[in-house]
Amino acid sequence: MTSVLDQLRDMTVVVADTGEVASVKRYKPVDCTTNPSLVLAALKDPASEDLIAQEIEKGRKAGLNPEDLTATLTVAVGAELTKLVPGRVSTEVDARLSFDTDASVARGREIIADYEKRGIGKERILIKLASTWEGIRAAEILQNDGIDCNLTLLFSMAQAVACADAKAFLISPFVGRITDWYKKAEGVEHYSPEEDPGVKSVRRIYDYYKSNDISTVVMGASFRNTDQIKALAGCDNLTIAPKLLDALDQEEADLPRALSPDMASGMAPVSMDEATFRWEMNADAMATEKLAEGIRNFDADHQKLIKLVAER
Repeated sequence: MTSVLDQLRDMTVVVADTGEVASVKRYKPVDCTTNPSLVLAALKDPASEDLIAQEIEKGRKAGLNPEDLTATLTVAVGAELTKLVPGRVSTEVDARLSFDTDASVARGREIIADYEKRGIGKERILIKLASTWEGIRAAEILQNDGIDCNLTLLFSMAQAVACADAKAFLISPFVGRITDWYKKAEGVEHYSPEEDPGVKSVRRIYDYYKSNDISTVVMGASFRNTDQIKALAGCDNLTIAPKLLDALDQEEADLPRALSPDMASGMAPVSMDEATFRWEMNADAMATEKLAEGIRNFDADHQKLIKLVAER
């Protein structure tokens, strides 16, 4: 019998939730997704040592400040990853720009321009933005420019509907972080996969998209265990950390398909303007808290990255 990971690959695009070169080489994912936390890990990765040193030296000679050098370094890591995967590499817009549409658009264009200087076309890159109202509007503008976007830190149906309306290329609903919130709020130690709030959220979003012929890719993210992953087998994409990829690769068992466009229930389309979006987010304590927390944590890691580059 083939491994669970191989069976998953037959029905879902598997994305590596890592920026470590060694892990990408080992697991051979179709795409890679990055954020400041993962770039920090790449900085400590021996396989990336020469690349990091070269980029820092080039930046020093060019007179770049640590913040600008951090931006080019992030793209350099992404450029290296494009050599290892056949698909896309997501590169994140600074979290501190999450409530500034114009600045997010400008930064997204800068990222694409930097990749192009390195000989990498925009068709290989996804610009990663937080799923705030402003981030979604930035994605809408960039998509109209032909620049595909990955909307991250997505915790609610309101965010998913708004992203679909903006014609975002891909969304990343966070499974594990939703589950974490409900465990704490409800005093529950464990959910079965069928009752897991994070799994149920992604299944509902997937159903809505397939019921309404929405082309935006649904990529489940932020998993805490392999049961959550298996409960979403058949989702368009799943981005999975190396330790969970390893566990799936070592497990030999039948993996039934959990999601398919043929299973769509026929959910009716929903209208989503700014006032409705903000009201629904306000009414959803989990989504509001996890979105804010995620932005803060990404920014904290971004600041750590700048400090580390400055020290180098």
